[in-house]
Amino acid sequence: MDFKISCEINASARAIYNAWLNSEEHAAMTGGDANISQNIGGEFSAWDEYISGVNLELIQNEYIKQRWRTVDFLDNQEDSILEIKLISINEHKTILELHHSQLLDADFHYKQGWVDNYFEPMQSYFEKNKK
Repeated sequence: MDFKISCEINASARAIYNAWLNSEEHAAMTGGDANISQNIGGEFSAWDEYISGVNLELIQNEYIKQRWRTVDFLDNQEDSILEIKLISINEHKTILELHHSQLLDADFHYKQGWVDNYFEPMQSYFEKNKK
C-alpha cells in the first residue's frame, strides 16, 4: 500500500528541510524527541523513538528520501519508504508533498498520523517561528 498527501506551509523550503533534519528543531516542530542525522546513510529516530530509519537520499532544500518504520511494524516487516518533496511557492510558502510506500494494508492509519502528528504541528510551529 502507498499514499500521497500534501500541505502548504508558511515557511521557506530551506527552513522546512533544515527543521526536518535537525534533531532539536524536529522535536520542537512535532513535540516528540528526535535524533536525526543530516547525512545520507545516517540513522534517525523521532517521536520518542517510535519512528526510526535511515536517510537514503537528500537534495538540500528540495527532497528527502528515508527508509522508515515504527515500533508497531511486524518483526519480519520490511521498512517502508518515505519521500518528502518541497516545492517552493515563494520565499515564505512551500508545498510539502509526502509519498509513503511499501506499507501493509493494515498501515492505512499512518496517512492520518502524518496530518495529525506532522502537518498540523508543523504549520503551527512555522507560524510561531516565522522562517
